[in-house]
Amino acid sequence: MLELYIPVGKQRLRCGYTTGTCAAAAAAGAARLLLTGEAIPSVQVDTPAGVKVEAELLEHAAGENWASCAVRKDGGDDPDVTHGVLICARVERRTAPGVAIDGGVGVGRVTRPGLDQPVGQAAINSVPRRMIATQVERVMAEAGCADGLTVTIYVPQGEKLAAHTFNPRLGIVGGISILGTSGIVRPMSEAALIDSLYLEQDMARAAGVKDLLVTPGNYGDAFATQVLGLELTYRCTCSNYIGAAIDHAAGLGFSSLLLVGHLGKLVKVAAGGMNTHSRVADGRRETLTAHAALAGGSPELLRALFDSPTTDAGVELLKKAGLLEPVMVSVGAALEDQLRHRAGPELEIEAVFFSNQYGILGKTSGADRLLALHRV
Repeated sequence: MLELYIPVGKQRLRCGYTTGTCAAAAAAGAARLLLTGEAIPSVQVDTPAGVKVEAELLEHAAGENWASCAVRKDGGDDPDVTHGVLICARVERRTAPGVAIDGGVGVGRVTRPGLDQPVGQAAINSVPRRMIATQVERVMAEAGCADGLTVTIYVPQGEKLAAHTFNPRLGIVGGISILGTSGIVRPMSEAALIDSLYLEQDMARAAGVKDLLVTPGNYGDAFATQVLGLELTYRCTCSNYIGAAIDHAAGLGFSSLLLVGHLGKLVKVAAGGMNTHSRVADGRRETLTAHAALAGGSPELLRALFDSPTTDAGVELLKKAGLLEPVMVSVGAALEDQLRHRAGPELEIEAVFFSNQYGILGKTSGADRLLALHRV
């Protein structure tokens, strides 16, 4: 069990670790068993969040030129459907050098473009793949292994669990995804998250801040700093609770609020969804398709957009059709209307939305003025 706690609102909640961290730990344990014959009880994984996770290794097994073990997923105080599930790794020798990574039973396979992995690949996202490779390469170096290894991640309960996720809708078939950008699961209690959101705003206002920067989370933070060059000292993280962030900021008397977020989240706001959690508001494809229709998109394009698994895939379709700019202008206008209606006349509110591949996709009409206020 990971003994890492964070204050979330008025609560102190325990963090967990992702399926990606579990896969990396299981792969390291299996590699050590294969290369040294040692079935170690646990392994330490360095996560991208900078937190070291000591994961218990279970179900050691070995045969000629292969070994396997498992790690039990720990969701902390915010368990999802994978909490307590065994994430397993089988490691085999191969003649080619390096570490090859694939998915086995219970790990989904990508069938549509626009996701983190290309069509045909196992749904093991990029960060977990790097974590797995790093852990296994470390074991290989310590054991003096000059050959290559194949790592197969599998989840015995994965296919059954996938029915309770969005994977079937995204075109990921046969199991769950191996996920995680930080390696750590942070608790997601709704009441506690909203308390934290309010507390961040209260502190910023008490510090004399008048112009508030708001991002939904890691993607928005990274884009705000690395691409837009914004100062994040007093930014507020709103998660899915954009409406709550606007309401509290207006009540505290901030002069302005600049919202920076990924298209996949803010296109929901453009349709009036002020809580953007997928269980509450997931009209991304419907909204994008409607704006493409307004811009004159063909029936074929509209059907393809409606069937797109992600907004990034939709952006690619719009770009190929020569309609990306007019559709994003239309989305931006709708977003502006929704934000201003929610904020009321006293709070100036603007937004910037982006995709990781194409950068800035759109801005509301006064966003440039607020961007200048937040640049370093």
